[in-house]
Amino acid sequence: MAAASVGNDLVVLHQLKRGKLTPCISPFALKLETYLRMAGIPYQNDFEHPMGPKGKTPWITLNGKKIGDSQLCLELLAETFHKDFSGRLSVEEKAVARAFQIMAEDHLYWVMLVWRWIYNGGSSLPLIQTDLHFAVRYLRPVVVGRVKSQASAQGIGRHSQTQVMDMGLKDLRAISHFLGPKLFLMGDQPIEVDCAIFGMLAQILWNSPGSPYRPLFDGEWINLKMYCHRMKETFWPDWNQCLNPAQPN
Repeated sequence: MAAASVGNDLVVLHQLKRGKLTPCISPFALKLETYLRMAGIPYQNDFEHPMGPKGKTPWITLNGKKIGDSQLCLELLAETFHKDFSGRLSVEEKAVARAFQIMAEDHLYWVMLVWRWIYNGGSSLPLIQTDLHFAVRYLRPVVVGRVKSQASAQGIGRHSQTQVMDMGLKDLRAISHFLGPKLFLMGDQPIEVDCAIFGMLAQILWNSPGSPYRPLFDGEWINLKMYCHRMKETFWPDWNQCLNPAQPN
C-alpha cells in the first residue's frame, strides 16, 4: 500500500498478518490497533510492509510521515487527534499506570519472548500465525538463536528457566492483584494503559498453548481472563472476522 494513496489524517497501521487466535501475535500491534479503536481514529491496515523505519513492527504512516515504536506512535496520535483518556487521573495514578505499563512491556514481554522462542523453540508459531514468513517457517533455529542473543544482551536470558518463569509469575500476580474487581486497570473506564496491558495479556490467554501461566487464567487470575474478554468485547466486536476463517476461535 502506498502511503501517498491515502487521505490526510488517515492512519496506515503497518503490522504482521492476522493471527489465527488473535488479530495479531505481536502485543505491541494489538496494543496500537486497540488504541486506534478506543480513540475512534480512522485507520487502515497494511500487512505487506510490517517492518518499519526502526526495523520493528508495528509502525504507522500519518500524513506522509513514517513513525516507529508503538508507544511513540500512540503518543503522536493522542497529540494529533486530541485524545487524552488519562486526563481524569491524578498525578499519582498516572505514575502507577506508567509503572504497570513499563513492567508489562519491558519485563513481562521478555519473559513471554523467551518462553515462545527459546523454551518452546517457536513450535507454537504454526498454531497461532497465518502465512508464516519464510525466515520463521524454514529458518526457525536462526530466529531462535537471534532471540537468545537479544535476551542475553537484555539480561533475562542469563537466568535459568525456573527463575525467568517465576519473574513472569510475579508480574502477572501483581497485575491481577492491582486490577482486583475493577473493570479496567485504573477504574471503570478504559484508558491508554489498558491497550498495552491487554496487548500483553492476550498473548498469554490466547497465543501461548502449553504455557504454565495459561491455567492460572482459569483459576487464581480469573479476573485477568475476564478483563481480556471485556477489552475484546468493547473494542473488537469484529474479532472473529479478523481471524483466519478456517480456524476456530
